[in-house]
Amino acid sequence: MNIREKFLAEAAKRVLITDGAFGTEIQNWKLGEADYAGDLNLAKDQKGNNDILALTKPEVPETITREYLDAGSDIVSTNTFSANLISQADYAAEHLVREINLASAQIARRLADEYAAKDGRPRFVAGAIGPTNKTLSLSPDVNDPGFREIDFDYLKQVYREQIDALIEGGVDFILIETVFDTLNAKAGIMAALEAAQDLGRDVPIMMSMTLTDLSGRNLSGHTVEAFWHAVRHARPVTIGLNCSFGAEQLRPHVRTLSDIADTLIMVYPNAGLPNELGEYDEMPDTTAGLVLEWAKAGQVNVLGGCCGSTPAHIKAMADAVKGLPSRAIAQPAVRTKLAGLEPMTMAA
Repeated sequence: MNIREKFLAEAAKRVLITDGAFGTEIQNWKLGEADYAGDLNLAKDQKGNNDILALTKPEVPETITREYLDAGSDIVSTNTFSANLISQADYAAEHLVREINLASAQIARRLADEYAAKDGRPRFVAGAIGPTNKTLSLSPDVNDPGFREIDFDYLKQVYREQIDALIEGGVDFILIETVFDTLNAKAGIMAALEAAQDLGRDVPIMMSMTLTDLSGRNLSGHTVEAFWHAVRHARPVTIGLNCSFGAEQLRPHVRTLSDIADTLIMVYPNAGLPNELGEYDEMPDTTAGLVLEWAKAGQVNVLGGCCGSTPAHIKAMADAVKGLPSRAIAQPAVRTKLAGLEPMTMAA
């Protein structure tokens, strides 16, 4: 049984639980510049470079990962959201991209295997890749709408470097998350598919879109349904939504995706909306109660948390959905489905 089959078998039994936020959890450690920088002697300050902690202070991501596993996570993600050449260049650490991803993947893999060995319940590792701070679909210059800072082939290669290291470190899936630009996501998909082809084996992809407004579009303008049409060819093992909003605001869009996607649905919302100080104060029981509605309605297969969520939020979710059946995968009619900014389905 390959990893895709193993994961699907577990997801058929119950609603699975992924982990929560890393960034807000790392903030709780009150780390200083010296903690981030270690003895790497890099040319720029490292404070805020959460990904580099896998090299300079590995006990931080290790402790956070362990806390999520203790809370009930079936899936843990690597602390590599910005561990790519483009993002690491801001810290003069672009030459460490492979090392960061490799180390972070090894931490998550070791802990996942440790917990699986304790109780026989499989734990999975998702190699997280974020969208970078560049966009392929939009110009950063309002006076030159045709201008792009980078091109597709360059971004694909940036992702490929990260993906190769994550796979080498032992991840089960490549999680292309917080997708604000569908074209960026397609570069990630192509990099993952090429990596899998070169290895001669399946490397399942997870996809997670982030919305920029309550109408249900991402920054590049795609609706939830159009996004699904645009990425379905990659056969993602999960499709879903994360970040931007709390569970309450995501409700209609989760329902839309659940009705049309012939794969697993994974949703990990923020812990509500940030307050005037930019902090998240939605309590674990509140978040758990909201996502429980999705589980009871048979709309989700995997639940977790994004910004502001803590191990307490994850435990509350795990406790809330315990014993509930997983969503039955949709079986839509076979049609030609295309996507511009809106979905297009050809008549039979």
